[in-house]
Amino acid sequence: MSVSVQTAARPPVRTIVFDLDGTLIDTAPDLIAATNHTLASLGRAPAESAALRNAVSHGALAMIRAGIGDDARDWPEEQLYPLLPTFLAHYEDNIAATSRPFDGLIDTLDALDDAGYRLAVCTNKQERLARRLLDALGLSARFVVIAGRDTFPVYKPDPGHLTMTVDKAGGSVAHAVMIGDSGVDVATAKNAGVAVIAVSFGYSDPPVATFAPDAVIDHYDALPLALLRLKGNWL
Repeated sequence: MSVSVQTAARPPVRTIVFDLDGTLIDTAPDLIAATNHTLASLGRAPAESAALRNAVSHGALAMIRAGIGDDARDWPEEQLYPLLPTFLAHYEDNIAATSRPFDGLIDTLDALDDAGYRLAVCTNKQERLARRLLDALGLSARFVVIAGRDTFPVYKPDPGHLTMTVDKAGGSVAHAVMIGDSGVDVATAKNAGVAVIAVSFGYSDPPVATFAPDAVIDHYDALPLALLRLKGNWL
């Protein structure tokens, strides 16, 4: 006699992928300090914080260029490369001196973890620095994947950076959401076919809503409801 056994379909892996700088962590103060340290090595005065904050999403070279100002507007990147070791050495030594999680993040991560979400990070920061920062803040263990600029052969805005992060986390793009603070994050998610929620408190200039993400939140307390509206019973 044969016995038929029915097995319930496993629920899909629900993956939430976060950008790092300006999304999970307010890293601008330490990045600005590293920039001004680099400017001091050139005998230049410190730059205005507002100008540097808007350059955070574009990386260290963009911050150095912004700090130098009009003099560096037409410099090729190769002319800025010799300044990068000074920036990185200072930043790595002070990576969490004043950087802190954005308000409401920890409670929200707890809620998402309790609800069974799989959490990952996809950042254009070097993986080593991303891990060092998250380790210093006691957050690394919350993420099943921490993918940096150098983790895969491509990086944002290439959609492969996001899709490979989702895949490494054991998920699929159909059941993933990207959380970011910049036009680069929104474009990466859209090109990857991943839903995207933007945070308004990051470093984007112009406002991140300009890039037409699927939703915008002003505080992490609003993320669960944004997920519910975006994905319905996927929550």
